[in-house]
Amino acid sequence: MDVVDFTPEPEQYAWTFGGVPPTHRIEPGTLLRLWTDDAFCGRLRDVTDLPSASLNMPYVNPQTGPFHVEGAEPGDTLALHIVDLTPARGWGASTTIPLFGGLTGTDRTALLQEPLPEKTWIYEVNSDRGTVEFAAQSTDLTLELPFAPMLGTVGVAPAAGEARSSLVPDVFGGNMDTPEMKPGVTCYLGVNVDGGLFSVGDGHYRQGEGESCGTAVEGAMHVTLLVDLIKGGGPAWPRIESDEYLTVIGSSRPLEDAWRASQVDMIRWLGELYGLDAMDGYQLVTQISESPLANVCDANYSAATKLAKSLLPTAAPYEAMHRSLRERAANL
Repeated sequence: MDVVDFTPEPEQYAWTFGGVPPTHRIEPGTLLRLWTDDAFCGRLRDVTDLPSASLNMPYVNPQTGPFHVEGAEPGDTLALHIVDLTPARGWGASTTIPLFGGLTGTDRTALLQEPLPEKTWIYEVNSDRGTVEFAAQSTDLTLELPFAPMLGTVGVAPAAGEARSSLVPDVFGGNMDTPEMKPGVTCYLGVNVDGGLFSVGDGHYRQGEGESCGTAVEGAMHVTLLVDLIKGGGPAWPRIESDEYLTVIGSSRPLEDAWRASQVDMIRWLGELYGLDAMDGYQLVTQISESPLANVCDANYSAATKLAKSLLPTAAPYEAMHRSLRERAANL
């Protein structure tokens, strides 16, 4: 097994999907051991560090990559298996940013009220206990919250020569901010350009569904990934497989269109796996799907459609790929 260790220097960060040359060319089957910076580039370290004074906009949400996968061609499927996510710092940060978030007026939802105040929260990491600590600023309340690592951003280069901001989720993946992107899952992304050119970043030490205020517990991350390639079968939207669930992430505005995209591609996936026509798939998804939110604050919103695998028969090719990657990960 080829192994690549990579900690990018700041000048190597990718700020877009597409429009960036690859940092590495790798073979399918490669194990990547990566470091990713947090969405704030490590600039928020204290509750007195406010985004307006500390961040260098628009250079936020840096990505590690992109990686060119040899043999990947448009129409193929990249399989990215998240082996492990481990905090790379002893703290994470979250903020409220004026005119950004799910419960405030924004530039797209214009209101006469003043913007919500700008604030920063610092979460201390207790690696021995596997927790992060929430500390309220209005009272002395503190809460020890379980560490629940995820990658907010996983994506490939878009089609047609586009370059899209790392803040945007769309058909190529990107900043989906779904808690489903966690250790043990395999993410399937459709290849749009030769090599796929995938990048990852935006580590979250934990995040609730919806990412209400617009920022999770943002933290630098040690990321271990297994990369493989399925010839053909490129999905319309990012798909995620765990031992327990099949999940599709759709991204759009308004939110119901993001949900619709995830539902429609799940129906397509059932057709590919079991030969169901659209109407049978529509009926089955209606009765067994779960629909957690991913984000309701990015340039596009993201919604998930999940189906419990316990309700479905085993099917190739995805189940075979996920199982193979899980077995390889277990033997590392």
